[in-house]
Amino acid sequence: MRALQFTLAGAAFTLAALIVYALLDGSFTAAGAWLTSEPWGLVTLADLYLGFVLAAVLIGLCEPRPVVALLWILPIPFLGNIWTVIWFIIRLPHLRERLARR
Repeated sequence: MRALQFTLAGAAFTLAALIVYALLDGSFTAAGAWLTSEPWGLVTLADLYLGFVLAAVLIGLCEPRPVVALLWILPIPFLGNIWTVIWFIIRLPHLRERLARR
């Protein structure tokens, strides 16, 4: 369990480093314009937001209190999968326990 949590944390850290690199070295406006003008860019965005929706559904199903679920779900479109990974790291033992009971 700990190994998976550390792997997820490493992936989140790597993603955060890539975001910082892109912010410092790239043009967000130019990249966004290209992304929304190309078919594969649109596919990438659709895939990204579908992942956000799936993560939100999973969080909504697993969090016992709706207010807590909303506090985890609402930042997802702004903070992305780094936020989702943080939720997974925290909730992984609980998820494993719930899945083992089935």
